[in-house]
Amino acid sequence: MAAPIDFYFDFSSPYAYFASTMIDALGAKYGREVVWRPFLLGAAMKITGGAPLPSVPMKGDYARQDFARSAKFYGVEYKLPSAFPISSQAPARAFYWLNRTDPKQAKALVSALYRAYFVDGTNISNPEDTVAVCAKLGLKAEDVRAALNDPAVKDLLKTEVEKAIARGAFGSPYIFVDDQAFWGVDRLPQIEKWLATAGWKY
Repeated sequence: MAAPIDFYFDFSSPYAYFASTMIDALGAKYGREVVWRPFLLGAAMKITGGAPLPSVPMKGDYARQDFARSAKFYGVEYKLPSAFPISSQAPARAFYWLNRTDPKQAKALVSALYRAYFVDGTNISNPEDTVAVCAKLGLKAEDVRAALNDPAVKDLLKTEVEKAIARGAFGSPYIFVDDQAFWGVDRLPQIEKWLATAGWKY
């Protein structure tokens, strides 16, 4: 059986949001499971010396334009939130808590959280806002609150972040297929060719 695709993403990343609307269909087309793995891009930036694009002179203006242009290109509803970028600990913890028992619903939660942030402008870095999104999916608010403060869930996210960095994930989305790493939503066509041809020599 073919190895799964590992989809690393940060909830504060517009490009990962766009990729999240396409990655499962791409995997299914080639019989590959997609394992969703949120991580904290800020932790990787501490190692690489990187900074959020909007805070970088010249790059920030380009990035804001490219976010909107890319959303239109991919046909994804999008609006730059007033709070951007944000810490994504709360939504990432909510995902890993739910993923332990219901991976399918955990993916649905990712979509709901991304929509809340990049369409409705909800600041999902606020734990109560993450709880509210979870509640709309039928999850009990008190269970989600407990999960966000559960040391085991916190440790699970910490471990996943460490694994992502150990594998070299320095951007979002960062996608592993076989022994290859692909950075960015714009690499999806390369990923598809890799899947279609069982890789190519280079």
